[in-house]
Amino acid sequence: MTMRAREFISEMGDAPWLCHLSYIKPHWPYIAPSPYHDMYGPGSFSSAHRSQAERRGPNPVFEAFMKMEVSRTFSEQGTRETVLPAYMGLIKQIDDHLGRLFGWLEETGRSDDTMIVFTSDHGDYLGDHWLGEKELFHEESVRVPLIVCDPRKEADATRGTVSDAFVEAIDLVPTFMEATGARAASHRLEGRSLIPLLRGETPEDWRDSVFSEIDYAFYAARETLKLGPSDARGYMIRTDHWKYIHFKGFPPQLFNLGEDPDEFIDLGRSSGHEQIRQEMHNRLLERLLARKNRTTMTDDEVMEIRDRENESGIIIGRWQEPAAAE
Repeated sequence: MTMRAREFISEMGDAPWLCHLSYIKPHWPYIAPSPYHDMYGPGSFSSAHRSQAERRGPNPVFEAFMKMEVSRTFSEQGTRETVLPAYMGLIKQIDDHLGRLFGWLEETGRSDDTMIVFTSDHGDYLGDHWLGEKELFHEESVRVPLIVCDPRKEADATRGTVSDAFVEAIDLVPTFMEATGARAASHRLEGRSLIPLLRGETPEDWRDSVFSEIDYAFYAARETLKLGPSDARGYMIRTDHWKYIHFKGFPPQLFNLGEDPDEFIDLGRSSGHEQIRQEMHNRLLERLLARKNRTTMTDDEVMEIRDRENESGIIIGRWQEPAAAE
C-alpha cells in the first residue's frame, strides 16, 4: 500500500491530488512480521487500566459489554501480555512505512506542497476497563491521534506545537475544502475547518464539547440486553470536566473527569449529580438537534427561493379582495 501510494502520487504529476492511505493495522489478527514480532516485551507497556470498582453495580450496557467474549478474553491474565508486543510491533511497522513515504516526499520536493494528516478511526481497549474491542466511550476508545502538517508559511506559528482545542473527526473534510479553496458545503457538513487552529487562531465561538455515538446492533451486548437492532444506540457529550453518556432505554453514565480522570467512578445514577446530568443531557440534545438534515439544497438556494416567492406566481395564504363591479 505504501508503494502504491508513491506510484499514485508520481502518476498525478503536477495535477492536484488527495491520497487516502488507510492501513488496517494495528488490528486483529495480532500477527506482526519479522523483525517487528519481537521488538517489544512485557517491560515495554503498562498494565491494564482498570479497577475492581467498575465491576460493582455497573451500568447495564457497560456490564453487557464486559460479558462479551472478547472482553472476558482480554480480562484474563496473559492475554494483554501476549497481544501487546505484537500490537506495538505493528505500530512500529506503520511508523517505518510512513517514514519512508515522508522521506520520499522530501526527496522529490512534494513535502513543500503537501498537507499531511495522520489520524485513526478509533482506539482499542485491549483489556482496559475490563473490555476488548472499541465500542464504548472511555478515552481509550474515543480519543484518537490527530497530527496535521500544513507546509504553508501561515502555519509556521504553530509548527511543532500541541493544541488542546476540542476537535472531531468530522472537522477533516471542511479543513480539506478550505485548504484547497473548495466551496464549503455548510448545509451538509457539521464539522469545522481546522485551518484557524493551524494558524494559531482559536475562534471565540469554537466548540466547548465533543460528541460521539455508537450503533452496537452488531455486538453480542445487544442480544444480552434483549434489544432490537434499532434500539442499540449510545451517545456521548464531553466537556473539559464532564463526560455524559446516554444509552437508549437505560440509565446514563456520568464521569467527573476533573476528579476521576481514570473514568472508574460512574455517577450516572448518583443522587447527588442529578442537576449536572440534566445539564449535560440538555447539551447532548442541543447537539443532536443541530444536525444538518437538509442535504440536497444549500442555504443560499433556500434564501433565493424565499426572495423569489412573488415572482413565481405561487402565493399561499394571501387574500385577494374581488374587484368592484362597475
